[in-house]
Amino acid sequence: MSSLLQMTVGELLEKQAEMYPNHEAMVYPELKLRKTYREFNDMADNAAKGLMALGVEKGEHLAIWSDNKPEWLVSQFATGKMGAVLVTVNTNYRAQELEYLLKQSDATTLILAEEFKGTSYVDILKEICPELDSSIKGDLQSDRLPLLKNVIVLSDKEYPGCFSWQDIIDMGRSISSEQLDQRKASLSYKDVINMQYTSGTTGFPKGVMLSHYNIVNNGNQVADSMKLTEDDRLCIPVPFFHCFGCVLGTMAAVAKGTTMVILEQFNAEKVLKAVKEERCTGLHGVPTMFIAELNDPSFGKYKPDTLRTGIMAGSTCPMEVMKNVMNNMGAEEITIAYGQTESSPVITQTRTDDPIERKVGSVGRVHPNVELKVVDPATGEEIEQGIPGELCTRGYLVMEGYYKNEEATAAAIDQDGWLHTGDIAVMDAEGYVEITGRMKDMIIRGGENIYPREIEEFLYQYPDVLDVQVIGVPDQKYGEEIMAFIITKDNSEASEQDIRTFCDGRISMHKIPKYIRFTDEYPMTASGKIQKFKLREDAMDFINTHS
Repeated sequence: MSSLLQMTVGELLEKQAEMYPNHEAMVYPELKLRKTYREFNDMADNAAKGLMALGVEKGEHLAIWSDNKPEWLVSQFATGKMGAVLVTVNTNYRAQELEYLLKQSDATTLILAEEFKGTSYVDILKEICPELDSSIKGDLQSDRLPLLKNVIVLSDKEYPGCFSWQDIIDMGRSISSEQLDQRKASLSYKDVINMQYTSGTTGFPKGVMLSHYNIVNNGNQVADSMKLTEDDRLCIPVPFFHCFGCVLGTMAAVAKGTTMVILEQFNAEKVLKAVKEERCTGLHGVPTMFIAELNDPSFGKYKPDTLRTGIMAGSTCPMEVMKNVMNNMGAEEITIAYGQTESSPVITQTRTDDPIERKVGSVGRVHPNVELKVVDPATGEEIEQGIPGELCTRGYLVMEGYYKNEEATAAAIDQDGWLHTGDIAVMDAEGYVEITGRMKDMIIRGGENIYPREIEEFLYQYPDVLDVQVIGVPDQKYGEEIMAFIITKDNSEASEQDIRTFCDGRISMHKIPKYIRFTDEYPMTASGKIQKFKLREDAMDFINTHS
């Protein structure tokens, strides 16, 4: 296994451009865009010069609000060369959330897509920044966003007060290669280079500060666990604004000279088509994405025949889905990864040769160069194998902290440098970790600790169940009761009684859901994580109308 790399994000790309200059770095099938590592490196250099010409200094915060466009990818490595901190913005954000992030992050520059899924990003920005229309490019004077000076719209259309991407590239011609080299030489691999906002499922989102050291090494170790090489072609349909896209995806690929086959937005048929036509050997996704691909009408037409590996992450994978991904999609060496933004993000991962039971029943073993322990949440003392406790990790992967939030940082990282994840985990004798829930998701019914995952896994065995989420809801008698939200397969006629009959005698009485609700979809974050707090809100409405 590789030792830790002491290089910047920019140096990582430059190394691959030297080693594999004529090897394809990025392919956008829908845009008919193909670039070699040498060409991609040149694009990043030109964009870095453009940002310098714009006056963006090392350590300044540059926000990007867009789907997986080529400019997003170029910006990630351009900022890695000229030292601006890339602040990634959730594509689902609207005016209030955008204003909060731009303010809290102290962003001076915003790169944004023109629109996303029919919503005008430019209009949303004008809601919080009406001065844009009458401002001079590069000298925005905004009441609500006093630090924001530059707005760059990814469009050929001219917008008042805004630069185009081409403007930035053109401006970069005034910066010499020597000037860029000087800027690169001033950077340290320990500098913060990336800031991602946690999804904010509780309270306001927090800006997680990640260094070159954090994400270069995490990407490299993720790639090692997948056995990625320059011969692999990795399909990345997960969003770049999230660690899954920009660390497990782009960083892991660039760490090995792998070709990135990128989709701007997830679409099951387009993913299958890209994998088939580009002969991809790897594919990333959350379980809901793989379920959508397996059930897409075009699956027969585009059934993959080159897949080997990839990563499934974001939530636990049902056994049936994993079997289908390995057998029907051919990804026999698919891996499961677990972590959080605060740990850059991956802490544990299954390996390519782990048996299917390990890929479904665990989130793998801890990465090399990383420490892991399971502690009693009440005492903080390490507990023995096989007993659930809070998972903690330490090492190169721990974030630099939350931006301008020392209190939250101190609550997450203890004085000995251990990051407390808030996840309940069990580790076995061979070092495999099972995540049994979030500390705040654990259901306590009449004094019994119940882990939603256990009930979800059981209900997946019912033939008509496509997906299931289990939560705890308030109950006067027991403190909490169990509620299951179930998505059934097409044409299913399963009833609440059918589900209860299936449970009867197979799982303990106190684990049988008191409430069952059939639904078509779950509330999701843009990165594909299910928002259980929204399910809890829906549950209260449902219970109040059914009690």
